[in-house]
Amino acid sequence: MIDRYSPQKLEPKWQAAWHRAKAFRAKEGKGKKYYVLEMFPYPSGRIHMGHVRNYCIGDVVARYRIRCGYNVLHPMGFDAFGLPAENAAIANNVHPRKWTYDNMKFMEGQLKRLGLSIDWERKVVTCDPDYYKWEQELFIEMYEKGLAYRKLSVVHWCPKCKTVLANEQVEDGRCWRCDAEVKKKNLEQWFLRITAYADELLTALKELEGGWPERVLAMQNNWIGRSEGAYIDFELESVPHEKLRVFTTRPDTIHGATFLVLAPEHPRVPELLAEAPDRAELAAWIEHVRKTPRIEREGEGSAKEGRDTRAFALNPATGERIPIWLANYVLPDYGTGAIMGVPAHDQRDLDFARAEGLPVRLVYVPERDAPDPATMTEAIPHAGAIRGTGLFDGLPADEATKRSFVEWLDRAGFGRGKVTYRLRDWLISRQRYWGTPIPVVYCDRCGIVPVPE
Repeated sequence: MIDRYSPQKLEPKWQAAWHRAKAFRAKEGKGKKYYVLEMFPYPSGRIHMGHVRNYCIGDVVARYRIRCGYNVLHPMGFDAFGLPAENAAIANNVHPRKWTYDNMKFMEGQLKRLGLSIDWERKVVTCDPDYYKWEQELFIEMYEKGLAYRKLSVVHWCPKCKTVLANEQVEDGRCWRCDAEVKKKNLEQWFLRITAYADELLTALKELEGGWPERVLAMQNNWIGRSEGAYIDFELESVPHEKLRVFTTRPDTIHGATFLVLAPEHPRVPELLAEAPDRAELAAWIEHVRKTPRIEREGEGSAKEGRDTRAFALNPATGERIPIWLANYVLPDYGTGAIMGVPAHDQRDLDFARAEGLPVRLVYVPERDAPDPATMTEAIPHAGAIRGTGLFDGLPADEATKRSFVEWLDRAGFGRGKVTYRLRDWLISRQRYWGTPIPVVYCDRCGIVPVPE
């Protein structure tokens, strides 16, 4: 026995012995199998103590399972795409590939000096074509099945770096790299259609009840955010037969819609403001709203700001001429980016109506203590019975009534039933160096053509 532990002497000796014996190599088809995988490090240049802590925990698990007689697969890899590689290339005038592979070589040496029980023959490098070709093949399969698609989307754009930025790369409205003011821009982007699985996800959540915390299940339900409602078409007064489509979860309150509200980013806004005398001022306000973080815009306690477009639409249920407004609390990617304002039965709409002097009309009237629409300060829930609509008067506030309205809208040609989700399809093409190259060719004649396998 030695008197003192000397890692400089002992560690290299035993690490060399493990290497010669291939002590941590996973054997094909041998015994009980066990898989240990920690997160792959990004090759930033050096291993830090966070890496050491993480991989030591995995090492303990792997070694314990080996001692229990398992055939353990414990691989290592590098999450090797990333904007930091591009930043380093710019700062040091070095190709990002050289910078990345040099870092991986150095970090692999550090990890080996730790003596971790890793099978280095199973190393994965995500920026190697031999690895990401499999991801590209999966992408093409998803594209052919309609699960990967391209559409116009509002993104953060740095005009100096000429790149799309993720939310976390925008700091106080400026680019994290060059400090240039970030713009919102409409660009064609790639998405994965995760919303196709929204109902399946909701159904599966029920199987977790009693096993998962209720708070977590509620968060997941809210994240998916299934909403049953209807699309309703409002005819534009200035352009006969042109329609403005809204989404509402309460089609049964259409008789109480006294105004429409559009997200400032709505594609019809430039057309509606074309003749506005104060369009320059309105454009500046719209740009201000576009830069406001989403969480501020949709917060219940956030200030509701709006601007009058001076355009009008016709309520299909009443024939009434109602004004079209822009508001910061309407988001472009919820529903159609346009809502009908029913202030008597929606608190945000009521707050907005009071601030802008817009009319309030009750649809559902409680049996007792019905409020005065001219002075009410709190929207009332959908309780009581419908009044003042003619055809539907007396119906109670329930799902059957809501369905009756959807059927009527469909028969009359005013709208149709629709299910929407808070869940959004995953925008994947912002990454540049951050992910697998999209395996398609863009052809002026043939359009989007997948790269041959």
